[in-house]
Amino acid sequence: MTAIPAPAPPAADSAPPDEDGLHIPEGLERVRIYVWQVPVRLTHWVTFTAIVILTVTGAYIADPFFFTFDAETMSTMRALHMLAAFVFLASGVLRTYWLFAGNQFSRWTAFIPTNRRHLHEVRTQTAFYLFRSRDIPGILGHNALAGGTYTVVFILFAIQTVTGFGMLAIHGTEPWAALFGWVPALFGEQGMRLIHHLLMWVILAFSIHHVYSAILVDHWERNGLMSSIFAGSKFVPRWRIDEARDGGIAFEHIVSREDIETSLVEAVEAGQPLTQEDVAVLDEATEAVERDAG
Repeated sequence: MTAIPAPAPPAADSAPPDEDGLHIPEGLERVRIYVWQVPVRLTHWVTFTAIVILTVTGAYIADPFFFTFDAETMSTMRALHMLAAFVFLASGVLRTYWLFAGNQFSRWTAFIPTNRRHLHEVRTQTAFYLFRSRDIPGILGHNALAGGTYTVVFILFAIQTVTGFGMLAIHGTEPWAALFGWVPALFGEQGMRLIHHLLMWVILAFSIHHVYSAILVDHWERNGLMSSIFAGSKFVPRWRIDEARDGGIAFEHIVSREDIETSLVEAVEAGQPLTQEDVAVLDEATEAVERDAG
C-alpha cells in the first residue's frame, strides 16, 4: 500500500509573545498541549474495563460457554456483571459531571455540532474515513464527527444501563423494581432483553471503529493521539494551534511556560535552531533552577 504524505503546514512568520510573554519557538515543529484531564482519562479506561467485563459476563449469562454450566458459576458471573454495571454507572455519572466542569476539550460544547463549521467538519472527517479526501479537520480535541458520535454513544450507554436494571426489576428486587419497573412494562420482557443484547453488539462495533480511527488519525497527524489518552497531552504544530477551531482560546491555559521550556530543551537536544527569544526563555529557566537549587 502506498503511503499518502501528510499535508504540509502553511508558511507562517514567527509568532510574537502572547500577553503572558510566552513564545512559541520558531524552530520547534510541535509543542505539548494538555488536552485530556485526569477525570476524562480515568473514566475512559474505567468504562473500557467495565465494558469488557460486562460483555464477557453478559454473553455467558445469555448463553453459557467455556465453563461447565452450574449454579455457582452462573451466580459468580451475575455478581461480576452487577459489580461491573455499578462501576460503569459511576464512571458515567463522573463523566457527565465533567461535561460541565471540565476544560474546553471535555465540556458538552465539544460534543454537540451547533453551527455550519461543525457540519463542515463532519463532512470533511467522513470523507477522510471513506478515503475520498486527504483533508482532515485541524482540531485539538474532538472533531465534530467524533463529538456527535460520542453523544450518540452516551445515549446508547444510558439505554443499556436502563434496560440492564430493568431486568433486575423483573424479579421484583428492590429498589430496582420501584425505580425501573416501567422499563419491562414499556418494552415487554423479551423486547427489553433484545434491546440490551443488540446494543451490546452495537457498542462492540463502535469500539472496534474507535480504536481503528484513533490509530489512523494518530498515524496521519503524528501528534501523540494514542499516548494522550494515557498522559493527557498531545504534541501539536504551532500552525495547527493557530488554525484549529478549539485552538488559540485561552492559550495560556493549555500551554504552560513549563511546557515551552521542556520543548526548548528537546529542540536543543535535537539540534533545531532557536531564536533569540527562545534562548532568553532557556536562560531564564536555567536561572530559576539554579535559584531553587541554591
